[in-house]
Amino acid sequence: MEILTALLASLLYLAAILQIIPGLSSNNQISAKPVFFTALAALALHAYLLKDLILSGSGQNLSMLNVASLVSFIIAMMTTGLIFRLRLWFLLPVVYAFAGLNLASATLLPGAFITHLESHPEVLLHISLALFSYSTLMIATLYALQLAWLDYQLKHKKRQVINHNVPPLMMVERQLFNIILVGQVLLTLTLISGFVFVDDMFAQGKAHKAFLSMAAWGVYGVLLWGHYQSGWRGRRVVWFSIVGAFLLTLAYFGSRFVREILIAVY
Repeated sequence: MEILTALLASLLYLAAILQIIPGLSSNNQISAKPVFFTALAALALHAYLLKDLILSGSGQNLSMLNVASLVSFIIAMMTTGLIFRLRLWFLLPVVYAFAGLNLASATLLPGAFITHLESHPEVLLHISLALFSYSTLMIATLYALQLAWLDYQLKHKKRQVINHNVPPLMMVERQLFNIILVGQVLLTLTLISGFVFVDDMFAQGKAHKAFLSMAAWGVYGVLLWGHYQSGWRGRRVVWFSIVGAFLLTLAYFGSRFVREILIAVY
């Protein structure tokens, strides 16, 4: 049953993608309502499956694939909620593709990393902040890649930049820094809650998460300072965003990938 539900959710994500792509390759207006309701159905099935994958049995199963699926769900939920306010058509196919793939992987390749957060609500708060900060900054990374693509299109005078479904470069840049600012605030709260609530934050096997997260916080802090104080933009902004996202990904998933995937396989 879970496999069939995951398949249906993935097909709905694919259907949403197929409604978007024609408008990106032509100048035809993309209709937001069909995309929104198709994605909403996929998200509902995704949430239903996540409940079973994470909350079934005793405790919470926060295996790497379950967490990756949860993060992709949060990103898809946040971007879908902004469909009627922002022109996110360039980003949504990537977001929905990752959501479908992560959900299928979590369903077909079950893992186990059982925790008991019900007895530690303060740790649940820390993890929730970490998930939302990571998701927000991953959306910022997608915005940075869109910014790089638009900059390339403009410099090479490509026709896609006049597509009404694609937002202007300056709008993307403004939204990018608004998202990074929100993500940086959430990441700051994540680090503070970690120092306050997580007793073994710098214990062996966990210290790298704290140091990499602080390094990412520093990268995003420098990027925000450079933009608002020195007017940084363009390629430098893109690279800083990618480096920050890479450090956070290593912090959140690096050791889990080695322990749960590589060691399990070999």
